[in-house]
Amino acid sequence: MEKRKVVLIGSAYPLRGGLATFNERLIREYLKRGDDASIVTFSLQYPGFLFPGKTQYSNEAPPADIPIYIKVNSINPFNWIKSGRELKKIKPDIVIIKYWMSFMAPCLGTIARIIRRNKHSKVISIIDNIIPHERKPWDRFMAKYFINSVDGFVVMSQAVLDDLRKILINKSKPVSFCWHPLYDTFGDCIGKEAAIKKLNLDPTFHYILFFGFIRDYKGLDILLKAFADPGLKKFRLKLLVAGEFYCDPQPYYDIIRQYNLEDQVVLSNDFIPDNEVAHYFCASDLVVQSYKSATQSGVSQIAYYFNKPIITTDVGGLAESFPDGKVGYVVKPDEKDIANAIFRFYNENKEEEFSKNAAVEKLKYSWENMVYSIDRLVSW
Repeated sequence: MEKRKVVLIGSAYPLRGGLATFNERLIREYLKRGDDASIVTFSLQYPGFLFPGKTQYSNEAPPADIPIYIKVNSINPFNWIKSGRELKKIKPDIVIIKYWMSFMAPCLGTIARIIRRNKHSKVISIIDNIIPHERKPWDRFMAKYFINSVDGFVVMSQAVLDDLRKILINKSKPVSFCWHPLYDTFGDCIGKEAAIKKLNLDPTFHYILFFGFIRDYKGLDILLKAFADPGLKKFRLKLLVAGEFYCDPQPYYDIIRQYNLEDQVVLSNDFIPDNEVAHYFCASDLVVQSYKSATQSGVSQIAYYFNKPIITTDVGGLAESFPDGKVGYVVKPDEKDIANAIFRFYNENKEEEFSKNAAVEKLKYSWENMVYSIDRLVSW
């Protein structure tokens, strides 16, 4: 294939988190294909007062294999113009923009508009969310500003596709559907006993994992209440909560005390670095996503990578990639339904069956498919 110049605008090192992981992995796929690919990331992603966590920045070593340029200031319009003009001038063949929240719409939409003036670059957006989980009155207006600035879209769930079609003014703009690819950047699977030992956990218990940044819409409160169900006591279970609080933690501590769960819940509430992610998934029998609302989730794709069964709620697009009863269970966002699914999983000894099925099911979630979806839009 002819070598192309590809630029992705979005989160990347020294920023941390799922967005950065996604963007870096996608650019690696282009580099593997022989393209001239790089990332233009943020010098300022969020102002400190808007960021709910402890820090936006990674303390790990920078990726040595990806050209990353720190340029974009999300709140400085003069920077948007400068960044847009620089990218317009170098004429990338493909510009990829990851869109996930309305706060970023003015910045990313302005840069995209300027780039497209060169009449050469195709600007494609991978849409995580059109309307955020925690909605604001201006979300639709901001989304319209952004989506009118790009040439085409990749969506990763039917829920996002439906939202996009409601807002998209120019119905002739192409849209491509692609499942969220696997996060395959966290190392190899390790044995369960070794992972439990790495985390200094009690090996006489079984572990259920809730993983990722904790926000109210992710339903940890529902899962904690489900975990208090007396029917689960016989299985010697502990709930492993791994991820930083991006909301007030006090209501969750209150639930733990109210239901006397202090000895049944293990809280690991710092950001989990990439080199420790495998320990949490490999130590666990089961991953539970008790979300109250969702589009798609990167946590699901980490679970698939490690062949882990999953219980997920039937909200938004979260359950679209999980065949119920094959790789786990799809339930309502209700503590009783979640407790019943956990009981059924252990009572019927489903771990081995679901894990084997996950190892087959995950094969369709490839980064090659994501690149192919983008290429289809570029050639539209």
